[in-house]
Amino acid sequence: MFLAGVAQSQTVTVNKQNEKIKSESIEVFATSLEGKKEDIQAAWIKFLKGMGKLKQNNDPMIVSEPTINGTAFAGGTVYAGRKEGDKSTEVWIGINPSEWDSKDVTYANRELQKTLNQFGVKFYRDQVQIQINETEEALLAVEKQQQRLLNQTKELDIKLSNAEQERLQLEKTLETNKLENAALKIRLENNKKAQDSLIQVSDQIKKVMTTYKAKQSKIN
Repeated sequence: MFLAGVAQSQTVTVNKQNEKIKSESIEVFATSLEGKKEDIQAAWIKFLKGMGKLKQNNDPMIVSEPTINGTAFAGGTVYAGRKEGDKSTEVWIGINPSEWDSKDVTYANRELQKTLNQFGVKFYRDQVQIQINETEEALLAVEKQQQRLLNQTKELDIKLSNAEQERLQLEKTLETNKLENAALKIRLENNKKAQDSLIQVSDQIKKVMTTYKAKQSKIN
């Protein structure tokens, strides 16, 4: 298994820019994020839904009754959008001051800038966490493979030891068989010699018996 990766330090920068909302140009906060477009889109939608009632089919998207850093604005409206580039995706968020109470505008803008920065930081950290999780999974897979090979090594060592013992026993049995074979050949040879000797003795006895019978027949 080959595992390759590049670790890069990401910095989130929030800038101000103008966006046209309902034929009116408003100042918004924007940041560019690097990563898969679909991942950025999913994270951005989730972030906006967590802020309030999101109408994502609008262009730009609208968050009504937003809660910004813990402060709820029942009559407020937040606008948000996304622009996809070749290597990055820009997300932006802002309010139209004319639609807000003047006393809330400064706070809302300040907190929106903070939350956008927090969103960017969280997005990058979540992406790194995914890489960490994938790396941990890869490490776990390698460790499992190592353990499996270690277990195989133990099993093979036992089988090799058993095979060696069996070989030694077979060699011992073969040596014993050779000795028994040699002893049986000697006994067989001695048996044949004994048979030959007995045949000779039998022939001699028969000759003597024949002589005795001939002698007996001559007695009147």
